[in-house]
Amino acid sequence: MVFSSTIFLFLFLPIIILGNFLLNQKHRNTFLFIGSLFFYFWGEKSLTIIILCSIVINYFSGIGIAYLQKQKRAVKPLLALSIIANLSFLLYYKYFDFFLDNISYFGFKSAVEDSEIILPIGISFFTFQGISYLIDLHRKDVTCQKNIIHLGLYISFFPQLIAGPIIRYHDIASELKSRVITKNLFAEGLVRFIRGLAKKVIIANSLALIADQTFDIDPTNLPTAVAWLGIICYTLQIYFDFSGYSDMAIGLGKMLGFNFKENFNYPYISKSIKEFWKRWHISLSTWFKDYLYIPLGGNKKGALLTYRNLLIVFFITGFWHGASYNFIFWGLFHGAFLILEKTKGSLIEKLPNSIKHIYVLLIVIVGWVFFRAETFNDAIVYLKHLFTPTTDGNYIPFIYVNNYFVFVLCLAIIFATPVRKVISQKFTPEKFEAIQLISTYGFHFLLLLFSIMELAQSSYNPFIYYRF
Repeated sequence: MVFSSTIFLFLFLPIIILGNFLLNQKHRNTFLFIGSLFFYFWGEKSLTIIILCSIVINYFSGIGIAYLQKQKRAVKPLLALSIIANLSFLLYYKYFDFFLDNISYFGFKSAVEDSEIILPIGISFFTFQGISYLIDLHRKDVTCQKNIIHLGLYISFFPQLIAGPIIRYHDIASELKSRVITKNLFAEGLVRFIRGLAKKVIIANSLALIADQTFDIDPTNLPTAVAWLGIICYTLQIYFDFSGYSDMAIGLGKMLGFNFKENFNYPYISKSIKEFWKRWHISLSTWFKDYLYIPLGGNKKGALLTYRNLLIVFFITGFWHGASYNFIFWGLFHGAFLILEKTKGSLIEKLPNSIKHIYVLLIVIVGWVFFRAETFNDAIVYLKHLFTPTTDGNYIPFIYVNNYFVFVLCLAIIFATPVRKVISQKFTPEKFEAIQLISTYGFHFLLLLFSIMELAQSSYNPFIYYRF
């Protein structure tokens, strides 16, 4: 079940919102927990057992860590065992085939061919949430959650279950215990959800059609114009797809009484790769910073160890996104430019802002080629056609370039910048607050209607981050 589907919008979501309003505080968490498991079961069926195992493992591990702390006994062995237990599901379901594939030359070819491991949706996200809870408990940043329903809801909460953002337990611990849903909070969440839905349905889906058509072409048969059209569409698609999902998750959270942190902050306006990662998928980058980069020593142990730590973090960042050398290279590619910025930072800082923006966009776009291409060799060939002018090849994607597409592309470019926020701040004086509210809700109502119309007439509705 996806957020941008009629079954979710017109059946599941109304039932959840109505039930959450009608039930008292005592029963809301149980209701949302059952609803979240049903939401997951709808698409994953028997694989729901994996998330249930994750909940049980983290619940009893948390109880054990709290007990050992109270007894002033060693906690690290249990913490390490608990983290290994969490990661074992991730390693098996997401990476086992990759490992088999890489040792197939040593006699395991048949095992690779016969392997039919199905990747549970969202496993990377709920695994990281469970691990962060246990580590924070060990650090005494949070107290042990002794109610398995409350912890289960934290791990399985449907708004962010299958594509993030990654939620820290301490950020919603108080809201798990008690929360108040005000009219303003609900209205804010509704507007945010509609905005995310529009990002996904109107912008991302339109761009995805051309991006997918382009990357389906044999890269040796790509004209330069088509290559640039395809990667520009994908660059904008992945932003509006993922940030749209995050907006919907944040909006749903608010409608149900939870406040999730922001996950995107206009990454394409960045002037350095370091800034890009402070703005892109913020919940993931801060997770790696707090639970991997800093424990490795961060930047406190000299330049060489700092560079090592960055490469380790970005190797794992790439590998987290998928079991492929393309993703690994994509992560290390970004890590290399972070190191370059640390070594040549003063030179880069002296560049004009316009050049900095171009530098970041170029690096990010090249990185997305590896992220999207099916194989490493395909990515290399695609880049060759991107930067070596050629007019021969397949022009099929241009069939979909019409007035509506150009309009959507312009919207994507504009709204990838904070122009809406700037206009809102400058042209909404307090004395016109009533007019502002009417126009805001009226506009978003029309936006919702248009998004629903788009859903009704199109069956093309992929979500990029479901596979991560």
